[in-house]
Amino acid sequence: MLNGRVYSADHDDPNPGPPPHRTYAELVGGPLDGLLQDVHGWRTEGIDDGVALTTELSRWPGGRALYDPRPGEPREPGPGISCRFHCTGHTS
Repeated sequence: MLNGRVYSADHDDPNPGPPPHRTYAELVGGPLDGLLQDVHGWRTEGIDDGVALTTELSRWPGGRALYDPRPGEPREPGPGISCRFHCTGHTS
C-alpha cells in the first residue's frame, strides 16, 4: 500500500509518487517500509546521519521511526532513488 509513495505526501494526493527530478532514499523495513524519503539537495553528512520520521505506525503512535543508511552500501547520484535507509528502531 505504501510502496512508491513519498514520505509526507498527502494520503489522498491523486499522484503521491515521486517527481522524476528529485533524489530519494528508499525506506526499508519498519513501519514506513516502501516509502521514499526526499533527500534532494542533502549533503553527504546529512544522509549519513539518517532520519527520525514521525509516524502513527510506530511502536509508539505519534513517535518516530529511525532510519539510517548502512555503512558501505552503494549510493547512486540522483535523480531517482540514490540510496536506502534501513529501520534501526523507534523512539517516542
